[in-house]
Amino acid sequence: MKPPSVLPDAPQASTPDVVARNIRAVAELTRRNARARSSAAQFCDRITYSAGTTWSLILHGTWFSSWVAVNTLSPWPFDPFPFSLLTSLVSLEAIFLTLFVLSSQNRMTQDSDQRAQLDLQVNLLAEQEMTLVLRMLRDLCERSEVPVPDGLDDVLRDVDIEQVAATVAEELSDEMTSPQPPEARETSGV
Repeated sequence: MKPPSVLPDAPQASTPDVVARNIRAVAELTRRNARARSSAAQFCDRITYSAGTTWSLILHGTWFSSWVAVNTLSPWPFDPFPFSLLTSLVSLEAIFLTLFVLSSQNRMTQDSDQRAQLDLQVNLLAEQEMTLVLRMLRDLCERSEVPVPDGLDDVLRDVDIEQVAATVAEELSDEMTSPQPPEARETSGV
């Protein structure tokens, strides 16, 4: 039997449905995480977002310029040069803004860690599924007396996650502790 020269068309309607379903699932996870945030976290995020806008830059520039102009040109300055009251207010603003930003960054780090854990689980599941598919393909090749590609048995071994993690940690610690750039270590045998 001669294999078909052109693969049959896959159903086109299923692909957009799968993509749309995945997009909806990710959007729902994002909305659920946003709703689960405390009001304090939401407040910190709003402050952090507002402080990073162009309008915030314009407002601060106008405020500082006006303060300096009023206290330099006015016959009755309320905060004469070196503007110690302005310095104190700006320092307090910087302290609180830093706390808001750090709080938002901590939350974003937690969200990122959760997404990384989800990615890891999905990747592990995909690896296990692909190994199963490759085993089935190998079995079909053997039954059909089609040569099995070299190296397939190496790919089909179960992955020891702890061993992979230990190897990655070892390689990264070597990179962090070695004073030589990677090119120099390769040539020197270190």
